[in-house]
Amino acid sequence: MALTIALRDFSLRRRGEPTWLRSVGIRLILDSAALGRALHIPTRTVVCHKTRRSVLCQSAATEVGKVSVRAANVSHWSAVFMTLGLSAEQQELTDAVGQFAARHAPIAATRAGFDALAAGELPKWWDELVGNGFHAVHLPEELGGQGGRLSDVACVLEAAGKALLPGPLLPTVAAGAVASLAALTHAAESFLRDLTSGTPAAVMLPGDGDFHARRDGDRWVLSGVSATAAGLLSAHTILTAARTPDDGMIWVLVDTQKTTATVEPVCGTDLVADAGVLRLSDHGVAEPDVLTGIDAQRAHCVVLGLTASMTAGIIQWCVEAVTAHLRSREQFGKVIGTFQALQHSAAMLLVNSELATAAAWDAVRAADEPLEQHLIAAAGAATIAISPAPDLVLDALTMFGAIGFTWEHDLHLYWRRAVSLAGSIGPANRWARRLGEATCRQQRDMAVDLGDAESEFRSWVAETLDAAMQLRNDKPAPNGDYEHLATGPQRSLIAEAGLMAPHWPAPWGVDAGPLKQLIIDEEFAKRPGLVRPSLNIAEWILPAVLAAAPKYLQERLIPATQRGDILWCQLFSEPGAGSDLASLSTRATRVDGGWRINGHKIWTSLAQYADLGALLARTDPEAGKHRGIGYFILDMRSPGVEIQPIKTATGDAHFNEVFLTDVFVPDEMLLGGPTDGWNLAIATLAEERSAISGYVKFDRAAALRRIAAQPGPDRDDALRALGELDAYTNAIRALGVRETIRLLDGQASGPASSIAKVAMNVLLRRTFEATLQLAGRLAMVADSDPAIVEPYLHLPAELIGGGTREIQLNIIAQMILGLPRK
Repeated sequence: MALTIALRDFSLRRRGEPTWLRSVGIRLILDSAALGRALHIPTRTVVCHKTRRSVLCQSAATEVGKVSVRAANVSHWSAVFMTLGLSAEQQELTDAVGQFAARHAPIAATRAGFDALAAGELPKWWDELVGNGFHAVHLPEELGGQGGRLSDVACVLEAAGKALLPGPLLPTVAAGAVASLAALTHAAESFLRDLTSGTPAAVMLPGDGDFHARRDGDRWVLSGVSATAAGLLSAHTILTAARTPDDGMIWVLVDTQKTTATVEPVCGTDLVADAGVLRLSDHGVAEPDVLTGIDAQRAHCVVLGLTASMTAGIIQWCVEAVTAHLRSREQFGKVIGTFQALQHSAAMLLVNSELATAAAWDAVRAADEPLEQHLIAAAGAATIAISPAPDLVLDALTMFGAIGFTWEHDLHLYWRRAVSLAGSIGPANRWARRLGEATCRQQRDMAVDLGDAESEFRSWVAETLDAAMQLRNDKPAPNGDYEHLATGPQRSLIAEAGLMAPHWPAPWGVDAGPLKQLIIDEEFAKRPGLVRPSLNIAEWILPAVLAAAPKYLQERLIPATQRGDILWCQLFSEPGAGSDLASLSTRATRVDGGWRINGHKIWTSLAQYADLGALLARTDPEAGKHRGIGYFILDMRSPGVEIQPIKTATGDAHFNEVFLTDVFVPDEMLLGGPTDGWNLAIATLAEERSAISGYVKFDRAAALRRIAAQPGPDRDDALRALGELDAYTNAIRALGVRETIRLLDGQASGPASSIAKVAMNVLLRRTFEATLQLAGRLAMVADSDPAIVEPYLHLPAELIGGGTREIQLNIIAQMILGLPRK
């Protein structure tokens, strides 16, 4: 294995570049001697600076841009599935902190210092951490910080959580972040300079204690006692909020060295950080030492985002630790990672980890947004990333079995820290309820700011859609009055412009990459009166036509489908082969000019309306189960096709059985070769998974939202339930936004589709469970307003469609986590 390290800037310094970018480079990964050996450069000519200056790599003969270094020179890097940082620079920062922790704070050394940490002593490596500027990534450069954003320092805390970095890093970072909200007075500037120089600090937010301030001449006098908080014993200064007699709020800097300020130690749950209680007794603060301009709600949101970043790192560590354990531990003569129950548990842990990371990321990125949006994002992080953390670590522990419950195993240290961090934000129900109250008024805005990118393309899209708005569709869909399936002049114009599936190649699309797709989405969103037409099931099938059909067949099928003249169904599932498509038994036998099909398909949506069907049939019974399968296009009106509707619990027949008896399919309607069907089917199902996971754009909690908006004894419960659901929804949406940003940056697509499919399954179950529990007697009425039972009875179609949750968990466990198959 080789590690490629980019040496940035050499002796040059980029104007405005965050300083941590210039200070982490090679020095945090290799010593200069190892670097010199790798480059075949004499050691004395390699200079890796430890100051806040550019990383320099000087050689009289060589200027190096990229260096490949043997893994022997670096410590092992664990696999990371998703981190907070999306840019290459943020990922480098995350890695640099992890490397720092591995060198200076291995957990074995941390264990030896429990008593000192509990007493508030700074770790021996604190000055080294300060020298790297990790604690001040987010503070102004002119005050000695690194000039980064809150999302940058969040990467530091994430890595610290993952490495179980001990000490007062989080309280110090949080104090600096809250102080940065203040007007830059002399007191605020002095405090921030102290922080950047390495002075540990903490912050007491409103509600973290009962502090009252009264005027005494030209100063304030504070008295009161705080709740238990982390980092108080190690803090030299505590930024504290206190109530004034007029019910106002002031923020003061409390010097813990004064006799009127006493920090009492508490035997803390977290063994790698101190905990205490601050007691003030007529503590005097001069007027110039009062910080102004701090909004209490914004301060809460900032601290929640930073705390969530650390818990996200903890959960990520659990995923990696569990995965490594399941790959190596043997029982009953087998590696336990082959046991399906453990595979599913590990996969769900990954799903929850990805959602926690996405929610934490959304909370810190919202720091510059309007307060209401920041509150929604931060409360979501509290609900998804912080409060569930102890239980998620417990899930990991149970997968280790008794091993994970021992004092010697590191799991309990992460568990204790997760418990302490979850406790630090107060009762979880409060944040869920606050989120429910907020989302009754407005929803989280997940828009990506594209600026003026592709302005000419945007203008063309806008003109096309404006023209479409002048037209109307005049023919409803045969399966019901669904506006997005209606056909007519408006749909035809959009289709002919290539905007039905813009990511497809011309002439069927406009070859739109992620950026252009976002622009098209935005322009449709600006025109709520314009219903965006849908390809429905064809959206999952036509990619196979694009991939394998000859051009003449594409020209025959694709434009007519986009106009809505051809409707499709998907003939994949069979009575004996539902999710296990490779076990299908429908046979295709070669005959003169084509194929004769015999078999039985089931759960076929819209077969009674379809003109064509995508059909999988076994062409070679002697081949392996994943081979010997053909992908056919079937005329649904062919002789020998019999359709029998299947009524579901709703009383409607959305599904059908399809019996195929000696049905002839011409050769031209076989896509690819006779045994190419499996690969084409997998591509089709991938499209389906992506589409279904995208359904989060629809408000599934609409009925619950109406219940929560009504006064009554159950309103608090409804608001809390709504907040929990919206937090989960927004985490899935944030996952999608992160994936979009990655694609815009040119990165390869990740596992977001499978993650989101499982998460959507969980969300739907939770949504309808909560709605039914709070609907009461409305659930006794079939056509209630708001609708309760009718959408609930449709739920199984979404839970099963595109592959059941269990199938998706198998995919995540084996294809993403790399757990062994049986």
